[in-house]
Parts: sequence; C-alpha cells; structure tokens
Amino acid sequence: MLACAGTVAAAFLRFVRRTNTMTLEPADIYERIAPDLPVIIALWHGEHLVSAFFRDPQRPGHQTKVLISRHADGEINAIAAEKLGIGLIRGSGAHGADVHRKGGAPAFKNMLAALAEGYNVVLTADVPKVSRVAGLGIIKLAQHSGRPIYPLSINTSRRRQLDNWDRTVINLPFGRMVAVIGEPIRVPADADDAALEAARHAVEQQLNTVSARARALADGGAAA
Repeated sequence: MLACAGTVAAAFLRFVRRTNTMTLEPADIYERIAPDLPVIIALWHGEHLVSAFFRDPQRPGHQTKVLISRHADGEINAIAAEKLGIGLIRGSGAHGADVHRKGGAPAFKNMLAALAEGYNVVLTADVPKVSRVAGLGIIKLAQHSGRPIYPLSINTSRRRQLDNWDRTVINLPFGRMVAVIGEPIRVPADADDAALEAARHAVEQQLNTVSARARALADGGAAA
C-alpha cells in the first residue's frame, strides 16, 4: 500500500511540474550556487513536496540526497523521492532521548558523509512539530561540514493549504511554479553559542522571506 501511494505521489508531482511554467529568482540561481557545491538546502516543512524539482539532473554537481523521517508518511515521501531520482537519508530531527529512537544521530553522520561525497543535502529546518521555527540541527550540519546553507522555497499559483501543524501545501497543475533561493548562510567551525543562534535566526528569517516571495510571485506579483 505504501509503495503504491509513493508511486502515485511521484506521478502526480511529475504532472504538476510538467503543467506549470517555472520561474527562478534570481534567474541565475544555478550559476550562483555552483561555486559552493555541494550545499545544504533548507526548506520549511509543508513546502517540501515539489522541492525535488529544484535539482537539475543535466547540471554537474546536482546529485542530491534528502533527509526523510521513518514514520509512515515519511515512507511514502521516501518512495516518491526515489522515483523522482533523489537519494535518501532516513531519520529525523528530535530532542533528548528521541534522537536515537528517531534516527537523528545516524542521520546526522550520513548527511555529513553525503556532503563529503559531493551530494547536496536537502532537509527541513523546522524544530520537530513546530512549524516555521528553525532548529539548530541544520546549523550544526553546516558547522561540522563546512558547507553553506541556502534557504529555498518553491510554490505554485494553484495550490491548497492544509490545516495541519506544518501547513502542508498541495501544489496543483496548470499554473505557475516559482523557485526562490536566499543568500548563503555560512557557519564557522569555531562558532560559539551566540554565533550558532545568529545563524539559526538567519535561516529562519530568510526562509520566511523566500517563502513569502515565492507565494507572491506565484500569485502574480511583479518581479523585483
């Protein structure tokens, strides 16, 4: 059943991509990030469903792995991601004792390994079950890997937003798709607690900014 659901989800997402015209902001997104590859791509949970379409398989250095949780919904997402050509890292962010139960520690090591091997790593930045509040996990990943974080939002003009904890956006076909990326956020290896918090705040602020911008452009707002 989960395999079927994941296959159907991937087919639907491909249909959404094919029937939406894509706009990038900035227009030279790929050229801007090229010198920094591999990178860490930060998303808000709930805006993750079409994130696979930021990857350009025709460009060198765009091999990508995504962090996906181990619960049932995550299993569907994992199957869909594989069908769309994205590599998987299984586990999720958590606090305290939940780190080991949810696979947080092994997932962190696997993300570090993927970056070292030249894969871009995509993950949601939210604190688990707390929407639009960035956690320190992604900041620690940047600190220990030496790779920059690029906040990203992709949205469509035709969409439905669910009334759940992460405000999941269901992107629909036959409209406009917009991808907006923020400025790179770099975390020094010797960052102290204040610097880590400043980076966390920057990720949160930039994700809110690119999310609002992607929605505005998708809804017909004028380009900057």
